[in-house]
Amino acid sequence: MYAILFDIDGTLVSTGGAGQLAFAETFAAEFGVEELSGKVPFAGRSDRAIAGDLMRVHGVDPHEENWQRFRAGYLQRLPSALQRKTGRVLPGVIELLDQLAAAGHPLVGLLTGNIREGADHKLQHYGLADRFDFGGFGDVSHERSEIAAAALAEAQRLAREEYSPASRLEICELAGAMVIGDTIHDVSCARAIGAFAVAVPTGGATREELAAAQPDLLLDDLSDARPLLAEIERAMGG
Repeated sequence: MYAILFDIDGTLVSTGGAGQLAFAETFAAEFGVEELSGKVPFAGRSDRAIAGDLMRVHGVDPHEENWQRFRAGYLQRLPSALQRKTGRVLPGVIELLDQLAAAGHPLVGLLTGNIREGADHKLQHYGLADRFDFGGFGDVSHERSEIAAAALAEAQRLAREEYSPASRLEICELAGAMVIGDTIHDVSCARAIGAFAVAVPTGGATREELAAAQPDLLLDDLSDARPLLAEIERAMGG
């Protein structure tokens, strides 16, 4: 078995800024912050880390109660923000997911800074909700490397469950893992879990910025995924 872990924003879909809009409207409604500081980066980071930094910048105590207050407000506003912003599924995504489904052997999951329910809202909006069996999410951790470790652990658990009861005594380890993302943070979290790093400049980062992070594979987008699929076959011994 082989695990393929997809980032969401800028990799699978472009939401047209719906997430940032929902952030801004939540901070305005819940904490009286009329305009979010541009000093806090969003790309490649967990929702929990972004919200915490914004609270600190705007003088809001980033304790658990305020995180839960933000979380509830954000999830309430995100579906409307998705409706109001013009977004799309990015090139090659549907075709690649179809190819992976047809292959049968990869475990296809998520590695995202989105909180789980936020990820669900985005994937449902773009018709991708039934494409992923598991994932690592930004509900608890501030660090993408910790989210990556959680996603990999879940993939390993699912790989073991693929074996019949009669073979459960066998050692069942993943043949490998791949992280597909659009930021340098996706490359670094792939390195943190020993995964093959695929980068695509379809989000905020340029091709040059991603190249400097030295991913294992750098594609313009996912339209021609043959090199990616060849790596999976190689790792699987095909």
